[in-house]
Amino acid sequence: MSEAIAVTGLVLSVAPQGEYDRRVVLLTKERGKITAFARGARRSNSILLAATNAFVFGTFTLYEGRNAYTLIQATVKEYFTELAKEQPEVYYGFYFLELASYYAREGIEETAMINLLYMTLKALLNKKLDNQLIKVIFELKTMVINGEYPQVFACRECGTKEDLIGLSIVKSSVYCKACLNKVGNTQKLCPSALYTMQYIISASLEKLYTFTVSPEILEEAKMIMKKYVDYYIGKRFKTLEILEMMC
Repeated sequence: MSEAIAVTGLVLSVAPQGEYDRRVVLLTKERGKITAFARGARRSNSILLAATNAFVFGTFTLYEGRNAYTLIQATVKEYFTELAKEQPEVYYGFYFLELASYYAREGIEETAMINLLYMTLKALLNKKLDNQLIKVIFELKTMVINGEYPQVFACRECGTKEDLIGLSIVKSSVYCKACLNKVGNTQKLCPSALYTMQYIISASLEKLYTFTVSPEILEEAKMIMKKYVDYYIGKRFKTLEILEMMC
């Protein structure tokens, strides 16, 4: 048997396997998204019972097999048990895990994505923050980390940073007032919504969840991100469908 390895990560999903085992999908800093099997984790006396649940963040010790990993030990730093008791916050959390899982790949270093997930789950527990704003921030920052975000700092046509009033989802760019008539299928973008997107794209993780916006700007940002996610991902997330039915 190979030597045990330790990885830092977060549990994205869990499924029963056999009579007492669990199949766990982890997002890890060192090895990206990996699948691990936790033998006996569903037994009431298992040391892995509490550690093999969605949202759990910590250090996981595994043996590497040919097609999967075997989880043998976990040192948990955060269970996020408070989140499980909050609705609809817990469903936002599951959507964020599913979106992160969509982008994640094995063998890719995922420190930035794990840090974003951790900060976002913490933000969901902050009653002063709007869940819909958290969703907009997470979606856009996830796309930034994965290189699919819109170019919103200068007009794609002429390069000016002034009078940016139009956004093309298809071309993933903004356009100034003078160049707008050269581009079809754009939507109006108010200055405050533009600044919000610029801030999310450029802000450090520590400053991401430190601002609020007006209801009008939030609605515009939500509409933009919905169109952007639909166009560039084109996948209906099961957790998002549940969330939309609740909210």
